[in-house]
Parts: sequence; C-alpha cells; structure tokens
Amino acid sequence: MDLYMALKYVHVISSTIIFGTGLGTAFQMWMAHRRGDVGAIAVVARNVVRADWYFTTPAVIVQPLSGAAMMHLAGFQASDGWLALSLGLYALAGACWLPVVWLQVRAARLAEQAAAAGQPLPPAYHRIFRLWFLLGWPAFIAVLVIFWLMLTKPMI
Repeated sequence: MDLYMALKYVHVISSTIIFGTGLGTAFQMWMAHRRGDVGAIAVVARNVVRADWYFTTPAVIVQPLSGAAMMHLAGFQASDGWLALSLGLYALAGACWLPVVWLQVRAARLAEQAAAAGQPLPPAYHRIFRLWFLLGWPAFIAVLVIFWLMLTKPMI
C-alpha cells in the first residue's frame, strides 16, 4: 500500500468514526430523552460525552491532517470547488459540533443532578436538549454532503 492509499484508509476510517459515533450517540440520546427516565438520561448523556471525547475528537483532528496530506500528494488545491465546499461544510459541522459538546456536558450534569436528587429534569435541560437537537441537523447534513463531494469530486 502506498502512502496515499494509507492516508485515504485513515481518512475513511476517521470519517466513519465521526459519522457513526455522531449518529449512534444522537440516536441513544434521543431515545433516552423520549423515554423520560431521568436516571437513564443521566447515564446515556454521560456516555455520549465520553464517546465524543474518546472517538469523535481524535477523528475530528485526524480528518484535516489526513485530508491535507492527501491533497498535497494528489495535487489538489483547497480552492478546487468541490474541495473548498467540503472544507466549508466541515467548518460548518465543526461550528455546530463544538457547542453541541458543551451542551451535552451541561445536559449530562443537569440529568445527573436531577437523578441524584430524585427530581424531574429542570427546564434548563429541556432548553439545552432542543438546542442540541437543532444543532445536530446542519452538522449531519453537512457530513452527508461532504461524503457525496468526496466520492464524486464534481466540477464546481
């Protein structure tokens, strides 16, 4: 395997981790929230935060590094239309993801406090969850479009 293919493999795996962890944790968080069990929400929210730190964060760091190395080896320019759009969408996804991480940490703490006190979730949790849910959609759609751009490399 040459260097380009090794980088491409790492790039595909890290993108799979970003997408898979994002989709999986969003599903788990949504299902726990729908169930309404404060204890379950606290556990799931804590695990969602952990998954972001353990899996998503390293993959988010690897993506631009492997992508830049592949660009260099393949002779692509960041100004190439499909690549420029991909980079912009990656920045959009990141701009959504960073507050989502903070919101997840906050939601987990609120759920853990409510569970420990035997209380229902406070209104702040529900506001945080709504914002978390809303921010997830543009990031999710951006990643889907990035996948399409990477596969097709259209002339833009």
